[in-house]
Amino acid sequence: MIDTLKKRFGLLGRNINYSFSKGYFTDKFKKENLENCSYENFDIQEITAFSEIIEKNADIKGMNVTIPYKQTVIPYLHKLSKKAAKIGAVNTIKFTKKGKLKGYNTDYYGFMKSLTPLLQAHHKKALILGTGGASKGVAFALDELGISYTFVSREAKENIIDYSQINANTFEEYQIIINSTPIGTSPNIEACPAIPYAFFTERHIAYDLIYNPAETQFLKNAKAQGAQIKNGLDMLVFQAEKAWEIWNK
Repeated sequence: MIDTLKKRFGLLGRNINYSFSKGYFTDKFKKENLENCSYENFDIQEITAFSEIIEKNADIKGMNVTIPYKQTVIPYLHKLSKKAAKIGAVNTIKFTKKGKLKGYNTDYYGFMKSLTPLLQAHHKKALILGTGGASKGVAFALDELGISYTFVSREAKENIIDYSQINANTFEEYQIIINSTPIGTSPNIEACPAIPYAFFTERHIAYDLIYNPAETQFLKNAKAQGAQIKNGLDMLVFQAEKAWEIWNK
């Protein structure tokens, strides 16, 4: 028998013991006396294992999705929200009463809400380091804010530059530099994206989607040149609360 009063939620990802979501929601349930709610990690090595999770856990109400499955989970879903379809990445799944799985993206919302208070008139263009699932939500948020952007990857492709192309002129043209890669995440805290940090100024924003450590090497290097810095913690809180809203509406 499935306990219909019990509300189960979880996080889908790979090697996610470090994850923000389980701790955040467990604390939230405690603080708000939501004794009928629980949150667990679904740590899988391949996305193909997602089918088995669905079969064995028919009582789950909602899931968050993290690296590296924000794009590869899409074929397993029945439906996408309009924004998730545009973005091409999903970080929130709602399990409907009819047993259908609908994908949403709340990353873009969390990023946009956390970046907006930092913006000044001269912040017109952004560099997005990385081209994975997280970068897609960032790009969508920048579109919504009217900020143009360029992606940076290890290999240059159409509309994507590589790291070797970043120089003093790049930093003059782009005033917001966003790390959407996992480089610098604990325990590899001394690592950072290979960009010329000496060109950061007080007119720049350095934003790192990583929240652990709170100040990554990327942020430390930018801060040393006077840049305004921001980590991904607020973004995660905003996206988590948006996911909670979606699961319960």
